Amino acid sequence: MTPQHDELTVDLDIEGMTCASCVSRVERRLERIDGVHAQVNLATERARVSYAPGVEVAELVEAVRSAGYAASVSTRAAGESATAVASRTPVPVTITARPLDLTARTPVPVTITARPVDPAPDQASAPQPALAPQPPVAPPTDLPEPAPRRDPLRLRLLVSAVLTVPVVVLAMAPALQFPGWQWVSLVLATPVVLWGGWPFHRAAAVNLRHGGLTMDTLVSLGTLTAFAWSVWALWFGHAGELGMTHGWSFGVRGTPGGDVYFEVAAGVVTVLLLGRVIEARSKRRAGASLRTLLDLAPREVTLVDDTGRETRSAAGALRAGGRFAVRPGERIAADGVVVEGEAGVDQSMLTGEPAPVDVAPGSAVTAATIVDGGRLVVRATRVGADTRLAQIARLVEDAQLGATRAQRLADRVAAVFVPIVIAIALGTAAVWLLTGSPLEQAVTAAVSVLVIACPCALGLATPVAVLVGTGRGAERGILITGPEVLDRTADVDTILLDKTGTLTTGRMRLLRVTPANGADGLAGVDREGAGARALGVVAALERGSEHPIARAVVAGAEAAGAPRLDVTGFRAHSGLGVTGRVDGFDAAAGRPTFLAGLGHGLPDDLAAVAAASDASLVAVGWDGEVRALLEVGDDVRDGAREAVARLRAQGLRPAIATGDAPRAAQRVARAVGIDEVHAALAPEEKLALVRRLQGEGRSVAMAGDGVNDAAALAAADLGIAMGGGTDAAASASDLALLRDDPAGIPDAIDLARATRATIRGNLFWAFAYNVAAIPLAAAGFLNPMIAGAAMAFSSVFVVLNSLRLRSA
Repeated sequence: MTPQHDELTVDLDIEGMTCASCVSRVERRLERIDGVHAQVNLATERARVSYAPGVEVAELVEAVRSAGYAASVSTRAAGESATAVASRTPVPVTITARPLDLTARTPVPVTITARPVDPAPDQASAPQPALAPQPPVAPPTDLPEPAPRRDPLRLRLLVSAVLTVPVVVLAMAPALQFPGWQWVSLVLATPVVLWGGWPFHRAAAVNLRHGGLTMDTLVSLGTLTAFAWSVWALWFGHAGELGMTHGWSFGVRGTPGGDVYFEVAAGVVTVLLLGRVIEARSKRRAGASLRTLLDLAPREVTLVDDTGRETRSAAGALRAGGRFAVRPGERIAADGVVVEGEAGVDQSMLTGEPAPVDVAPGSAVTAATIVDGGRLVVRATRVGADTRLAQIARLVEDAQLGATRAQRLADRVAAVFVPIVIAIALGTAAVWLLTGSPLEQAVTAAVSVLVIACPCALGLATPVAVLVGTGRGAERGILITGPEVLDRTADVDTILLDKTGTLTTGRMRLLRVTPANGADGLAGVDREGAGARALGVVAALERGSEHPIARAVVAGAEAAGAPRLDVTGFRAHSGLGVTGRVDGFDAAAGRPTFLAGLGHGLPDDLAAVAAASDASLVAVGWDGEVRALLEVGDDVRDGAREAVARLRAQGLRPAIATGDAPRAAQRVARAVGIDEVHAALAPEEKLALVRRLQGEGRSVAMAGDGVNDAAALAAADLGIAMGGGTDAAASASDLALLRDDPAGIPDAIDLARATRATIRGNLFWAFAYNVAAIPLAAAGFLNPMIAGAAMAFSSVFVVLNSLRLRSA
C-alpha cells in the first residue's frame, strides 16, 4: 500500500509479542480499520501505523489491545526497548505527514508533544494542553537516565534454573533415584512450570481469549500437558510408588502409568526462559549502535545572550537562532553556523573520518561533534528533533520497521504456522496410538512436536539483522533507508556516478576568465575591464545558487576584487544556469547551450576557448551576446579510482552521468578508470538515461549530491546520496552517506549485501529448522526437553548470527 500525501503516521510501543504470529495478528487487527496501514517490528517491539485523518490514535491503541497486547503511543528514542521507558518523563510524540512530492522518500516531520520538555523560565508555570502543537524539541536523550530496573524474566530464570537442575539430574541418572524422588521432583517442578512459565501461560491465555494462537500457545500447551500427565501418573498410575525408577533417553519413552515427565516440563520452561533472556540481551546489543549515536547529543548547553553573558542550561532550552558557546572537548549542542572563534571539529562519530575539520566564522557545524583546540560561539540553525543527528536516528529507525520480500513470505507462513503445528501434534498422537504404542509415548511425541516448533526464528530473521545492519551503518556513516533497499542492492548491475562532488572534490576553483574579444587570465583581470565586469555580473547571479560551481565563481570573484553588484528577479534553472536582472539589464549565466537558448550567441573567439578546454564552462551574457567564458575545475578525490575498481569487483558496470562538459567529464573518467561517459546532461536527461537503461533490462544505481541529481536518484533502482550533497538529493535516495568519500559507495553496497545475506541465512535456518525438526519430533527421535532446547537455540542462533554484522 502506498501512503497517501494526507496520511498521518504514529509509532506505537507494543508489549507481549513473542513471535511472527503475534506480528501478523497485530497488523491484521490494525488494518481492519479503514484507512490504516501498519508495519510491526518484533525486534524493536514497535509498530509504525499510517492512518487517515479521520482515524483517532486512541482507536489504533484500542485495536492493538483488542488483539491481546499492551499498546501505547511511543515516547522512546530510536533503538530503545519498550521496557526501557517506564520511568521516563513524558516526551515528544512524532506524528508524520507525508510529503506532497511523491518522489521524495523522506517523510516531513510534524512534532506534537504531550508535555513540554525543559520549558523556558518564563513558560515554566504556564499549563499547556495535551497534544498542543509545540516547536521542535530535543529528543529524549536530554532527559535524565531512567532508574535501573530489575529484569523479572531474569529472576524467573534464576529461580527456575536452581529448581530445575536437581529435577533433570534425578530423571537422567537412575542411580540417584532414591525412594520418593518422583515426589521431590513434583515439589521442585511445580513452581517452575506454574510460576516460571507464567509469562508463556498468561500470553497464551490472553491470545486464546482474543482468538489467537502463538508460540506461547505451543509452549504452554506442551509444558502443561507434560506436567499434567506426570501428576496423573503419580496419583492414578503406579509412578507414585516408593522405589519406582525409570531411565532417560533422547527419544520418547514411557510405560503405561509408570513414567513421569517433570524434567521435561521444568526443563522446557527453564531452557525457553534462558533463550528469552539471551534473545533480549542480544536485541539490546543489536540496537546499541543507534543508542550510542543518540547518546552523543549533549544534555547541557552554554547559552550566550546579546550582551555576551553565558548561562549553563539544559539542551532543551536552546532554540533556533539562539547562540551558544562550545569549549575544547565539548560536544556541539545543535546544528548551526560558527559566528566566533576557530577550532578543529571531530566529526568521526557521524562520518567515520578521523581527521578533524577546521572551522571558522561562517562554517557549518553539526550537533554531537566535538570541538578540538579552540572555543566557538555558534548560532543554532536546527535544534532538537530537527538536527542532523535526530534525522539520522529517524531514518535508521524507519529502515528497521520495514520488511524484505523474503520476510513478507515468512510472515505469511507464520500466520498459519501455529494452527498447523497443533494439527501435526494431534495427528502425531493419533498415529502413535493407531500403531499400538502406549498412550504415554504418543503424548510424549506430541509434546515434542509442540515445543520444538519455532515461529520466533521466522519473526526475528529480518528485523534483528536489519537492526544490527542499520546500526552498524550509522556507525560508519551509511544510512540504509529501508529493508526493501537490501533487495534492490543485490540486484543492481549498473551504477551511474555524478562527477562533481562524487568523483571529484566538489571544491571547485575558478581557473580562468576569458572576456569576449580578448583573453585576460584571472590573475591579470583589470578591475575596470570587461573581464572584471563580467565576473561581477556572474557572481551576482550565482550568489543565490547552492551549486559547487556557483560557489567557486563567487569565491573567485571576491578573491579577484570584482565589483559587487545587486541582482533582482533571480531565478535558478535546475542543471542549466541562472537568470536575473543585474544593474538594470537582464543577464544570464550557465551552460553555453543554455545561454544560446536564451538568444545569447557565443562569439567565435570564445567558441574556440570552449572547444579547447577540459574544464567546466560557465558563460555569462546580456544584451543578446555572451560577454565572457569562465573555466572552473576541481580535483579528483583521493581513493576515487580504488572505489571504482571495487564497484567493478562487486559486479557493477560504472558510468559517469554529469551535466558537465564532455571534455571535463572525459578527463575525470580517464583518471578514475571509467569507459562509459554521459556528459552535458540536464536533470531531465539524467532521468531519461536512468529509464533508458532500465528499459534495456538493467538494474540501475545512481550516486549523486546535487539538486540536479534528485530526479535520477528517485527513479533509479538504488539511489545513493553523497554526504556533502543537498537535502533534495538526500530525500530522494535509498542509501545516504554521511561522508563525501567515494569509497563509501562500495562500502554501503557491501554492508547492504551483507545484511541481506544475513537475512537470507536467518530465514533459511528458520525454515530448514522447522522442516527438519518437526518430523524428527513426530517420529519420536527427540525427547521433549531436547526439543525445547533446540527451539530456544533456533531463536538465539538467528540473533547471534545477525550480531556478526557488527564487525562488517
